[in-house]
Amino acid sequence: MPTQKIGTGMMAIAFIIALGLMTVFFADVESRQYNPNPSPDSTINEEHAQVTLKRNRQGHYVATGLINRKSAEFLLDTGATDVVIPMDLADHLSLRRGQPGRAMTANGPVTVYSTSIDELSIGDIKLYNVPASINPGMSDQAILLGMSALKQIEFVQRGDSLTLRQLY
Repeated sequence: MPTQKIGTGMMAIAFIIALGLMTVFFADVESRQYNPNPSPDSTINEEHAQVTLKRNRQGHYVATGLINRKSAEFLLDTGATDVVIPMDLADHLSLRRGQPGRAMTANGPVTVYSTSIDELSIGDIKLYNVPASINPGMSDQAILLGMSALKQIEFVQRGDSLTLRQLY
């Protein structure tokens, strides 16, 4: 009888461990489905720096990069005039709030604050002194990579990939 209790206890422990491992595994799978570009493919030569991004399951291009050498997650948004950063993330990135202004978003007009990003990079593409906006109403942790950054590079979409190219 005591060995049966030990066996039952061992089964319960094995089940709990398996459940924990499955949770970790599927959280990673879900994360990669949202951001398939945690370390984007990047090349550099004498003419240009190039980064190729894969589209996520929702059809968006999400990539991990850097703002002022701190990790940041970008959602490419050609409909956004500026790079737009949620307020709490802007504080974490030590971005200074400038003049308030009004912006029109999908959720209506909001007050935003101007700022400037000293250095923004995705792979080998590096942009300097990028105009941006801090939006206190954004709850998402992804930064909208808008046209204030994207106008400085060329981009071409083919199939499920987007190639960004910064010419020298």
